[in-house]
Amino acid sequence: MAISPSEGCAFCRIIGGETSDGVVFDDACSLAFLDHHPLLRGHCLLVPKQHVETFHDLPAPLIEPLFTNAQLLARAVERGLQADGSFVAINTRVSQSVPHLHIHVVPRWKKDGLFSKILIWRRRPYGSEREIAEVCRAIRTAVDDLRLQRPGTDP
Repeated sequence: MAISPSEGCAFCRIIGGETSDGVVFDDACSLAFLDHHPLLRGHCLLVPKQHVETFHDLPAPLIEPLFTNAQLLARAVERGLQADGSFVAINTRVSQSVPHLHIHVVPRWKKDGLFSKILIWRRRPYGSEREIAEVCRAIRTAVDDLRLQRPGTDP
């Protein structure tokens, strides 16, 4: 797959290997890493390696592999962090802080306080570099475990 980086794009720099901090998933199509301003611990961003600004710009051949990876990552954050569920979202332009398509995958726990009567995204930073490393390790392990299973066999 041809990867066309965009000069000045923060996510293209991560894809290009300028930093590997917080990377939890990597394949030919996409890369996932911990959000630097997480809503909850384990909040990941999944990005296509090809520079695509918005959801509307996503080429048809990338839809299936990207969303298959989003599904895998959602299962992995749930399993790796013993979450009760997950929240998966895409912003298109409004509230899209980086002009590179990214899918938010946020683990959820009952009574985690993420949403009130109105949608409020309160950021909850990590307490330490050690906590970041532990969360990365848990999600990576779950990704590896889930890749070994056949689709549809995860409880």
